[in-house]
Amino acid sequence: METAEQNQKTHKETFPVTGMTCAACASSVETILQYSDGVKSASVNFATNTVQVEYDDNTSPEKLNEALTDIGYGLVLNTKNVQEAVQEEQEKKFQAVKKQTIGAALLTLPVFILGMFFMEWVPGRWISLVLSIPVLFFFGKNFYLNAWKQARHGKANMDTLVALSTGIAFIFSVFNTLFPEFWHQRGIHPNVYFEAATVIIVFISFGKMLEEKAKSQTGTALKKLIGLQPKTLTRIQNGQTQEIKIEEVQLGDRILIKPGEKIPVDGKVLTGSSFLDESMISGEPIPVEKKAGDAVFAGTINQKGSLEIEAEKVGSSTLLSQIIQRVQEAQGSKAPVQKLVDKIAGIFVPVVMGIALLTFGAWMIWGGENAISHALLAAVSVLVIACPCALGLATPTAIMVGVGKGAENNILIRDAESLELGHQVNAIILDKTGTITEGKPTVVSWQWAEGSRQLAVGNVQTSLRATQEQSNLSDLREILLALESKSEHPLAEAVVKYLKTENVESTDLDHFESITARGVKGIKDGKTYFAGNQKLLQEQEILIPEDLKTTAKEWSEQAQTVIWFADEQKALAILGIQDQIKPSSKSAIEKLQKAGVEVYMLTGDNHQTAAAVAKQVGIQEFRAEVMPTDKSEFVKELQAKGKVVAMVGDGINDSEALAQADVSIAMGHGSDIAMDVAKITLITSDLEKIPQAFHLSHLTVNGIKQNLFWAFIYNLIGIPIAAGVLYPINGFLLDPMIAGAAMAFSSLSVVMNSLRLKNSKI
Repeated sequence: METAEQNQKTHKETFPVTGMTCAACASSVETILQYSDGVKSASVNFATNTVQVEYDDNTSPEKLNEALTDIGYGLVLNTKNVQEAVQEEQEKKFQAVKKQTIGAALLTLPVFILGMFFMEWVPGRWISLVLSIPVLFFFGKNFYLNAWKQARHGKANMDTLVALSTGIAFIFSVFNTLFPEFWHQRGIHPNVYFEAATVIIVFISFGKMLEEKAKSQTGTALKKLIGLQPKTLTRIQNGQTQEIKIEEVQLGDRILIKPGEKIPVDGKVLTGSSFLDESMISGEPIPVEKKAGDAVFAGTINQKGSLEIEAEKVGSSTLLSQIIQRVQEAQGSKAPVQKLVDKIAGIFVPVVMGIALLTFGAWMIWGGENAISHALLAAVSVLVIACPCALGLATPTAIMVGVGKGAENNILIRDAESLELGHQVNAIILDKTGTITEGKPTVVSWQWAEGSRQLAVGNVQTSLRATQEQSNLSDLREILLALESKSEHPLAEAVVKYLKTENVESTDLDHFESITARGVKGIKDGKTYFAGNQKLLQEQEILIPEDLKTTAKEWSEQAQTVIWFADEQKALAILGIQDQIKPSSKSAIEKLQKAGVEVYMLTGDNHQTAAAVAKQVGIQEFRAEVMPTDKSEFVKELQAKGKVVAMVGDGINDSEALAQADVSIAMGHGSDIAMDVAKITLITSDLEKIPQAFHLSHLTVNGIKQNLFWAFIYNLIGIPIAAGVLYPINGFLLDPMIAGAAMAFSSLSVVMNSLRLKNSKI
């Protein structure tokens, strides 16, 4: 028997889950599956609405689905792409909640008008009753179902409050509509509260719709990451090329990479040379040269040359697949944040229920001849005045105003959690390229040999010479433009762009030649010229003047890449190319440091360049030559020390760290994937917006706390009065209608307080 069990084949699959609405649902799904026959383990990822199940041949996905269907959940089966299936389910859910909200709002409008302006019109009560039934029990049925699920787990949240208050208000109103004489005989006017019940459903449904919209968009980043991998590739077998699907590639296969194609697998170059855009890994905008023996990675983009590579890692083992997996894990590893309101509701709901029961009991014992009527009115008044409208509005109204305020200031906030957490950030990680710097290599320095001429670019001073020499230098610049225009090197584009802005016109060369890994060579009027790195000049035994050598060393220490220009005898000039630091970077970093936030810089660039940039902007802690995984690991390191970590980046290589961080911020000009993963996007790419975003978070959280304070003050004063504490003193018993008005006023005060944020300065 033991041998048979050991020989059982196990399967590990991930399925999209339907019907989950809260953490308790996720726990139920996990528990049910874990106790199902044949299941070895089950792990639910509530953030992505998926479950990973390991099961043996004793069961099947269909049986697992049946076990969940019995209690209202389900698995999406027979799908090849889990992520796409999850997105489809989330989109369906958003559309469903949207229709429910719109439907409830359309039916509630006439109920609200009748309840507020025609309350004494008897037919209006019957119309309201008919219209309220679909609002509560069709469009709002999920509130009651979720409240029941919470109750089964011994818990209570906002759904419990909504279900209780609306349910009691509806039942009480139905009774008053059907049997008004019950109250008339006791000298009490029977009011109805259909509008209170339906308006609550609409308000809370609208908040749920906003939540589902945000949730339905969480998978777009993964979808775009997956899109970086080509669906087909060209395999070489027995000297013949064959186009195959990416799933068919095997380790050791020889693959042809044409100009402009994406690398489909991790491997090494066998033949050919080209430049690859590896910004998804390093974040650096300058393509990297690849030749025989060099490593290449899936998802990177080939430029102009052709390569033949050998597949060393395929499928889920490639670097790109690991990035996708880690982004997914990072997004899902964060337990869903239980809203402050839900935490309060968990205590508040049982307390209110207890008070309502005590009120009913007390009136039944000491209420005299009208005990039952007073008991019912007082208990209902307690539940109505404790209605969650103000409590439910406290957070979303402040959040919505905060999000709007951010948008006005070029700060797009996609996630309420980030807005709430921003003011707690005490450690921030900045990517270098495209975040601190412009992300575009440009010519910043230029010097001619022997000090004969210097052109002012960046901090290099200008000195002009005689008209004849000016003419000669102009001719040389035309030759340099002609050389760089034909060059395939990425930095050549920066030189061409600069020379064209200086109105330099190109000239025709008699001969042109590209020298791999060194530069270019051209002949004009019988004279040979070179443009490239210092090795090119040394190999050609060209004289390098000491003044140029000294300046080149200085520029290199300042993180500038040096391009040499020479004729066949000596070096004529050097150009310094650099990714310039944004004007706002230094001041923004200073503001963050003054606010007590630790600032770190991570980059895939070399240590020398990283050190130079860090020094210029005042950052003490930095790491260079880091891979995407290194960035997310560093975020985890800081989080393990108890830090609330913000990550700011703009590239695909930052996506893993952005997903892991507590607060993720993308630069507006960055990759779509970075912006999809990040919860905050800065439209202007101005780092000054980061301190502003944190201050906006502070103001918004203060607004939420004030709103909750006012919501509870009303309840603190109103609930005892509704329970009848004043009755023994002056005979006053709060009418449920007045209780409803007090509830409405508390909601209005919360909304007005939230709107004050609009006029605040961030």
